[in-house]
Amino acid sequence: MTNVKLENRRYIGSKSKLLDWIEGIIINEAKDAKSFFDVFAGTGVVSKRMYKYYDHIILNDFLFSNYVVYKAFFENVFDDINIVKFIDKYNSLDSNSLKENYFSINFGGKYFSKDNSKIIGFIRDDLEKNKNILGQSYYVLLASLMYAMDKVANTVGHYDAFIKKSVVDKKIFLKIPEKLDIKSNVDIFSEDSNELVKKVSADIAYIDPPYNSRQYARFYHIWENVAENKKPELFGTALKPDTNKISKYCQNSAREAFEDLISNLDVKYIFVSYNNTYSSKSSSSKNKICLDDIKNILEKKGKTKIYTKEHAFFNAGKTDFFDHKEIIFVTKVGL
Repeated sequence: MTNVKLENRRYIGSKSKLLDWIEGIIINEAKDAKSFFDVFAGTGVVSKRMYKYYDHIILNDFLFSNYVVYKAFFENVFDDINIVKFIDKYNSLDSNSLKENYFSINFGGKYFSKDNSKIIGFIRDDLEKNKNILGQSYYVLLASLMYAMDKVANTVGHYDAFIKKSVVDKKIFLKIPEKLDIKSNVDIFSEDSNELVKKVSADIAYIDPPYNSRQYARFYHIWENVAENKKPELFGTALKPDTNKISKYCQNSAREAFEDLISNLDVKYIFVSYNNTYSSKSSSSKNKICLDDIKNILEKKGKTKIYTKEHAFFNAGKTDFFDHKEIIFVTKVGL
C-alpha cells in the first residue's frame, strides 16, 4: 500500500517550496542549537525538514486538525497491522450500503459527492467507536481520512466555499501516512501560541503566523469538524459552524499579539517568516503587521538581520503582487 506524505495536503501559506532556503538559513545562523520550537507549525513541513538536526522538537498549532496530523506523522508509535486492517476495510466500503449521517446530510453534493460524504461520515463515526482499541493508530487513521478528503473535495484547495458545479465523484481512497525516522524527543501541542511560549523553552523558535484577515479556522472548518467530531450546527451557504478559534494575528490586534509573543519567548534564536503582501489591493490579503513593525519588535529582543527571496504567493485574483518576496528575520537574542 502506498503512503501519503506530510506535504501532500493543500494548505494556504505552506512553506513546502521554500524549505531548502529556510533550512540553509537556520542551520547556518544557529549552529549550536539542539532544540527547535515550531510555534505556528501549520502543515508541519518545516519541522519535518529540520528535525534531523535537533534532539528536541516542539510543534504547536491552535487548529486541532493540525494537531492530529502532527500526532500521526511525528510520533511513529502505531500498530501497522491494525492500521492496514482498518484502511482496507474503509477502502472497500460501498456507499449504497451505508446510512445517511451527519456528514452526508450536511456536505453531500456540496463539498463532496453524496457517496463520498456517506463514506467519510461512516469512517469518522467508526474511528470514534474504536478509539480505545486503536490507541495512537486513531490519529494515524484520522489523518489518513483528512488527507484522502483533500483529494476528492469540491473546492479550490480550502473550505471557504465549495465549487457550485458538478461534484467530483472519484471514490475516496485512504493511504497510510509515511513513517518519519525521528529519533528526537517530540512534544506536540494545540494551544494559543502566546500562552504556550510562557511555558516552554528551546534554542530556536521558528515563527510563521498568519498575517492577513484570512482566519484558518474558517478556511479549514471541515477539517476541524472532522477532527473534533463535535457535529456542530452549521450556518450559511458555506456551512460553517460558530468558532471561538479566532486568531489575533488576523485582526487589528496583530501587532500587539506579536510583540507579546516575542517578549515572552525563552530562546537563543528567533526565525520569523514573512511575506510582503501588506500593500495588496485585496482587503483579505493585506497584512495586519508591517515589515518595519516586525523588525522593530525583534530588535528589542536582540541583533536582527533579514534574508529575502522572490516567491509566488496565494492569489485569489484581486491582487497583482509585483516584486513579491518571502522574508526571514533572524534574531540572536541578547546580542
